[in-house]
Amino acid sequence: VQLQASGGGLVQAGGSLRVSCEASGRTFSTYDMGWFRQAPGKEREFVAAITWNGGTTYYAESVKGRFTISRDNAKNMVYLQMNSLKPEDTAVYYCAAGPRYSGTYYASPERYNYWGQGTLVTVSS
Repeated sequence: VQLQASGGGLVQAGGSLRVSCEASGRTFSTYDMGWFRQAPGKEREFVAAITWNGGTTYYAESVKGRFTISRDNAKNMVYLQMNSLKPEDTAVYYCAAGPRYSGTYYASPERYNYWGQGTLVTVSS
């Protein structure tokens, strides 16, 4: 699976942005998908995840209620809708794909085998 993230940009605090991730390959629908982010000088952190069929979603506490992850298996796409953005949301956002039924915690980067190149989101105050 190859992943291509897009949609990043500059937005004011309180604004909204949607980042997208397009996957190649016919097996996209069999993968759980995750979004992670990495701010300058900080470690990569979990943001959100969605199971292979879209049936269950997971969120980091810091984004719960503001961000929504979704997927469209017919289009090989996964999305992260970000509302009420804060300056601390500034980071490079990465999408990742991992096998379903992995048993590894959704928030763990080790769960994911494939990573996109990242898209930069900058939130100004």
